[in-house]
Amino acid sequence: MTQARFIVDGMHCGSCTGTVERTLLAQPGVSEASANLMAHSAQVSFTAPATPAALAKALADAGYPVSAAHLRLDVTGMSCASCVSHVEEALLATPGVLDATVNLATGSADVRYAQGSVAPSELVKAVEATGYGASVASADAPPPPLAERQAEEAHRLRRNVVLSVALTLPVFVLAMGGHMVPAFHHWMMHSLGERTVWGIEFVLTALVLAFPGRMFLTIGIPALLRGKPEMNSLVALGALAAFLYSTVVTLAPDLLPEADREVYFEAAAVIVTLILVGRWLEARAKGRAGEAISRLVALRPATARVRRGETAVELPVAELAPGDVVELAPGERIAVDGVVIEGEGHVDESMLTGEPLPAAKAPGAAITGGTVNGAAALAFRVTATGGDTVLARIIGLVEEAQGQKLPVQALVDKVTRIFVPTVMALSVLTFGLWLLAGQGFTPALIAAISVMIIACPCAMGLATPVSILVGTGRAAELGLLFRRGDALQRLAEVRTIAFDKTGTLTEGRPELVTLIPVPGASEAEALALAAGAEARSEHPLARAIVRAAEAKGIAPLPARRVRAEAGRGLHAEVGGAPVVLGNARAMEEAGIDISALRAEAEAEAREGRTPVYLARSGALVALMAIADPVKPGAAETVKAIRALGAEAAMTSGDPQTTAEAAARGLGIGKVIAGVLPEGKVEAITALKAEGSVAFVGDGINDAPALAAADVGLAIGSGTDVAIEAAEVVLMGADPEGAVRALRISRAVMRNIRENLFWAFAYNAALIPVAMGVLRPFGGPGLSPMLAAGAMAFSSVFVVTNALRLRRVK
Repeated sequence: MTQARFIVDGMHCGSCTGTVERTLLAQPGVSEASANLMAHSAQVSFTAPATPAALAKALADAGYPVSAAHLRLDVTGMSCASCVSHVEEALLATPGVLDATVNLATGSADVRYAQGSVAPSELVKAVEATGYGASVASADAPPPPLAERQAEEAHRLRRNVVLSVALTLPVFVLAMGGHMVPAFHHWMMHSLGERTVWGIEFVLTALVLAFPGRMFLTIGIPALLRGKPEMNSLVALGALAAFLYSTVVTLAPDLLPEADREVYFEAAAVIVTLILVGRWLEARAKGRAGEAISRLVALRPATARVRRGETAVELPVAELAPGDVVELAPGERIAVDGVVIEGEGHVDESMLTGEPLPAAKAPGAAITGGTVNGAAALAFRVTATGGDTVLARIIGLVEEAQGQKLPVQALVDKVTRIFVPTVMALSVLTFGLWLLAGQGFTPALIAAISVMIIACPCAMGLATPVSILVGTGRAAELGLLFRRGDALQRLAEVRTIAFDKTGTLTEGRPELVTLIPVPGASEAEALALAAGAEARSEHPLARAIVRAAEAKGIAPLPARRVRAEAGRGLHAEVGGAPVVLGNARAMEEAGIDISALRAEAEAEAREGRTPVYLARSGALVALMAIADPVKPGAAETVKAIRALGAEAAMTSGDPQTTAEAAARGLGIGKVIAGVLPEGKVEAITALKAEGSVAFVGDGINDAPALAAADVGLAIGSGTDVAIEAAEVVLMGADPEGAVRALRISRAVMRNIRENLFWAFAYNAALIPVAMGVLRPFGGPGLSPMLAAGAMAFSSVFVVTNALRLRRVK
């Protein structure tokens, strides 16, 4: 199965996305297609015989050409026609490539590919995989981010609006001024005459339609002729009907009864102008909706100071390579990912993780491009550049999520497929009913035009994607990465959030929390013995004891003949004496009396801690209790989940008593303990019987459960395997990110419901008004000019409502 992504700039409303999807799905070999109005993109999955070029041609034939880019590669190693054929085949087999031509004489390859579907580096790799060398010789600039494209669109629409207003204003004044000021009407009739006034209106309105309004005609009319009308078709028909009728009245009045000789040039011009104003405001708002990605892109500095021998030189970030050493000044933004090699300080990572407190950094600590260095001077070795950096991957994940469709969009798609044809049918019906009612040709025409103009498929098409765009962008700013857009909807519906215990609710690093020596022994003596015995062990409990000794400055005693016993502990010779370190069972088997500290051990176990006995020469020395500390804020996280109407659950590989003790401290009622990775999957399946379940984990052993849950949330500090298995990544190590994700998903879904209600209610309420069902003054229910204004306002309202998500806390 091959996947390709096309940028389709010709989509303007929900009907357009439906047409694009149906066109792609109609091609042999296509199994899935999804168009996104906000991103102006189409995602398609296909197998042979479908090819990117064939799909692009099908879209072009349907009136939605794919935005393409060109790239020139220098190819080395070719010596014959077979070489040319091999290189061409490799390029054409790359998803997204529309055409490729290789020239043996010049040693070059010209590639045409769908913008946004393939990177130049992927084309180079495709050629190199065939055994030839390749490099980018020259290339068109990569497609700009969505916010930049929206800004360009807004700038173009602003020019059209200014021109349209300048041409429409005189038409409006000439047509409506006489109604408002009778003296002005008398002056026009005496100085200019009715025919001259109509002639001026005709010329100016023709200019409005021919230049700023041309976009409606060039897109809408061909779509209508193909039998697939969309929003531009409605505007074009409405404006043209008013213009052509008025033109007949002006140039051939004898063709119409005298009672019907009225011109409506102002309606045609104002319709175009108002809808252009609406689109301009909409484009500006959509540009703000995509600002989150632009802000992430802006986090990447342009240059960095790189060590070259004994000096540091300023280089473009694009020239950095893994292994380079970069010097960081205090307060400087970090260019790429790396590992600190000199200096100690703090780094502000809030723009990526959402965590407000700076993270401490020392030699060996990883740092991320886009974050900001604190007050210390640091040096780091580059580990990743370009698209391999965390920031680049975050941007890619957000853009991918923003292009996804939610399940709720299915209803909208069904409606928009029939919406425009239905509106056109209602317009024709309105015209006929008004004629049958004896209202005359002109009122019937005005009512029909109003029906076409007031209908707004744009609002329905924008309702879901614009909320996803803003919501996922805001989530990224809060350190939440939705790898799939539909996870937003499923997360908003979860009834239970299950957490893995170790590393998610706890630090994942056991610590020695209690040490009780028997009378006559000291803590220092016990730690020296225990640390000596455990010094070579990699067991988490052993490392906790060794760290505790190091923290107190106690040197481990030398040990030899160390022998570990699984599930019990270990035996060793420390300082020349036999030492046993382990649980009660190990002490029993060694014949050591632990009654002096048994009560304390049982108390520690009830608190969820692991008791470890220490004995030397057959006598008890001390009791130690080891626990995995709960992460700060974990209890508050559980409390917040309950406040949101969901339940918290916990899975753990620990014994039941230990897990239940930890759960009690956190306020968690549902505990599944003693489970292996496959047991976690069974636990998630059991929880699903009570409703949808989200699972939060961080380790490799959590990956199956993350995949099995309705929504998987991976702690960003966890392993790559866990992150790949999850649909939401919590960039910080704090489990409270799960609450933030739940809140923002519910906010997005609430916003989508508001948008959909407005879009459907608007059309359901105002189309009947435009048809004249409500006639308070005995004439048409709504003038075409008011209809155009209402339609423009509808789309702007939906986008503006979605922008409120930028303020989600």
